[in-house]
Amino acid sequence: MHPLPDSIKSGRPIAEVAGGLGLAAGDIIPYGDTKAKVRLDVLEKYPPRGRLVLVSAITPTLAGEGKTTTTIGLGQGLARLGQSVCLALREPSLGPCLGMKGGATGGGKSQIVPAEEINLHFTGDFHAITAAHNLLAALLDNRIYHRTGPDIDPRRITWKRVLDMNDRALRDIVIGLGGVLQGVPRETGFDITAASEIMAILCLAENHSDLKARLGRILVAFTRSGEPVTAGQLTATGAMTVLLKDALLPNLVQTLEGVPALVHGGPFANIAHGCNSVLATKMALALADWGITEAGFGFDLGAEKFFDIKCQSASLDTAAVVLVATCRALKMHGGVKKEDLTAKNCEALRIGFGNLEKHIENISKFGERPIVCLNRFAGDSAEEIELVRRHCEEILRVPFAICNGFEEGGEGGLELARQVMRHAEKTRNPFHPLYDWKEDVKSKIWKVAHEMYGAGEINYTQKAESDLEDIERLGYQNLPICIAKTPASLTDDPAIFGRPSEFSVTVREIVIAAGAGFLVPITGTILRMPGLPKTPRAEAIDLIEGRIEGVR
Repeated sequence: MHPLPDSIKSGRPIAEVAGGLGLAAGDIIPYGDTKAKVRLDVLEKYPPRGRLVLVSAITPTLAGEGKTTTTIGLGQGLARLGQSVCLALREPSLGPCLGMKGGATGGGKSQIVPAEEINLHFTGDFHAITAAHNLLAALLDNRIYHRTGPDIDPRRITWKRVLDMNDRALRDIVIGLGGVLQGVPRETGFDITAASEIMAILCLAENHSDLKARLGRILVAFTRSGEPVTAGQLTATGAMTVLLKDALLPNLVQTLEGVPALVHGGPFANIAHGCNSVLATKMALALADWGITEAGFGFDLGAEKFFDIKCQSASLDTAAVVLVATCRALKMHGGVKKEDLTAKNCEALRIGFGNLEKHIENISKFGERPIVCLNRFAGDSAEEIELVRRHCEEILRVPFAICNGFEEGGEGGLELARQVMRHAEKTRNPFHPLYDWKEDVKSKIWKVAHEMYGAGEINYTQKAESDLEDIERLGYQNLPICIAKTPASLTDDPAIFGRPSEFSVTVREIVIAAGAGFLVPITGTILRMPGLPKTPRAEAIDLIEGRIEGVR
């Protein structure tokens, strides 16, 4: 990828971008010339008018699917057709940016800018979440040290600390060592900030009052008699809300072609609900005729949670769903190794169609019919592209479009934009959820694992069974579920590609996220604190003559 000139990377003044959405100077809080926070009372001034488009993908592979690039290319394509459009995307986490995955601002000519700033510290939202989360942890340990308030059992503390960095050495630690003055020794650990329940709360809260109420419901520990201890009981919610006051406001930036983008919140779909904030989504729909958002990783993770958690809780619905695939990813699901992906292989492509078909079936279970978008890579052969098109249009009978947003920007997104507009005009079916929140917990887990993943059996560890007893005893059984699972496979084993069926899924434990308003069944070997690869991307990042280099 060739570097972009600074004049293009900087974009229009943010006040001009805001003005294009109908926002006045008093509606935004500028963060320099390129970024701004949008005040929440904007939602009181402008009623929702837009149509919501969800972009998701097939099961991700190391080849990359380019979901964010496609989302941005679609937005730029709609704008070129004269449509009023606003994107609603997640914020990147420092952990993956400095680790293995890299940034999350799109690529080529379909990027949001200023990319380096968005990928690094942005407006400080992640840091505010980290501070609020760790404040609660410190207040909890302070109660134990001073023996005030509830009789907290140090062996039954559920609230860890967080850090927006990949650091495997912090997954399991012992704190409070060094003598009486240093606290009470106990085992704990760190999760990555994107996995914090406060991140999920920020993304689901609809205003500051809702934020404060959700923070108060966070379950942090149990007493020695087995009673729950919440953040509200620790008198923590006021200070936490203050730390998150500005972080709750959506961030306004733009694409390389000047399309407005609200970038806010960053939960991972493999360990949380994988959607940007409700506030940013609703704001995009209030300020434009088209609001385009994404849910990752694949549809089985982020998009399932988008419908069953976000849409259910915030009364949202989609006008169109776009399912992103690539020839490279389909060939990997067909058994091709990453180093051999540039070679034409139509047979492997055909085998890989199984994964694509499973995700199309999954979308139909919500009453939606997707548009399949082939995100074009430079090495794709005309024969492979035509094979995918024919399979979608003639065999699967779904709308199909090619997006070449990476190389062509909005011009490369025109075919997809036209398909989305046609589809939204003729399709007006409200979605229906996969399960009823009032069903028992095991039934909800079964429906997601069986219907979305293709599992034939669910195994529960003794710890998970014990968690289920606590959930029933404490009255949390009517919460939706947010399954933590590897994004690399439909199963809970990241080494299994394609479309497996009738496999077993193991639920290790079930975390109660009472503030966010869901339960988190943790499956397989999924971790809430990633580690760094042998050669982290951080080693290639530098500041050269005042310019940031190596962030991508």
